[in-house]
Amino acid sequence: MLQNVLDTQKEVLNFEITNIESLEQFRIDFLSKKGKVNLHFEQFKSVPADQKKEFGQKLNILKNLAQDKFSKAQADFTSIKSDLNIDFSLPGDQIPLGSRHPLSIIRNKMIEIFNRIGFTVADGPEIEDDWHVFSALNFPPDHPARDMQDTFFIEKNPDILLRTHTSSVQIRVMESQKPPIRALFPGRVFRNEAISARAHCIFHQVEGLYVDKNVSFADLKQTLLYFAKEMFGKDTQIRLRPSFFPFTEPSAEMDISCSICGGKGCNICKYSGWVEILGCGMVDPNVLESCGIDSKEYSGFAFGMGIERTTMLKYQINDIRLFFENDVRFLKQFTSES
Repeated sequence: MLQNVLDTQKEVLNFEITNIESLEQFRIDFLSKKGKVNLHFEQFKSVPADQKKEFGQKLNILKNLAQDKFSKAQADFTSIKSDLNIDFSLPGDQIPLGSRHPLSIIRNKMIEIFNRIGFTVADGPEIEDDWHVFSALNFPPDHPARDMQDTFFIEKNPDILLRTHTSSVQIRVMESQKPPIRALFPGRVFRNEAISARAHCIFHQVEGLYVDKNVSFADLKQTLLYFAKEMFGKDTQIRLRPSFFPFTEPSAEMDISCSICGGKGCNICKYSGWVEILGCGMVDPNVLESCGIDSKEYSGFAFGMGIERTTMLKYQINDIRLFFENDVRFLKQFTSES
């Protein structure tokens, strides 16, 4: 009987598995319930006691040999079959491309426009102190903007708060650099306001600052006219209306001719033909002096605008909350080329 086991071992070694059919035949001949390996195990009980150890060892070798050969061949044919199911002539799956957020598109376009006339970009912290947000910008101690209804305060004595405008970065730049200064300050700001279609407690601003000798209001006007035409089209007109800001004197609000109706009047411009987009003015001498700049030798202008407001005008969006909801149906409408 031991010789029969050795003969079966040779048959296993010599059996050629060339396809799925021969693999199945191998299983039937050797590993099935009525296969030769099981038949040898059934004969084990009739083996003389002095031969059982040797017979059992040879039988286990035969069983492992047959199972290993079957498993290896089965894995090879399964891999081949899997590969054959692939149609290599089919095009690959297209990977969907994302798009930039509309606020990022307009922010980058603003930066690009002002870069052409020499403005560099500066950044600063969103958590600020009272000096950089209010005091250095000529805000009186009792100014309403210091009230808790407008500002998110984090600590008191000294006041630490979330910046309400990016003008704080203007102060940091003027404190650390000597004129001439020509810089742009894009960033996120925070105000304690109720959220609605036209207002949000989080929004974005871009502010600009130019400080040098003999800077005039005419320089400010021509800079803003250039920006308006580059952003909204060459036919865009601007108008400046007197206003008040603690950090500029004189101060103005700037309107642009409505790009929706061409100045004829519509619900976007409230039938006036004009839309307000930014505030501006000549830097107040007190602000320059607070930053260690001689106001008798240098002058400058500053301006600031909301990125959301400009984006809503550019793309005719009527609800500011859409910018913060991350609705893919809304976001996928925009591309970086817009």
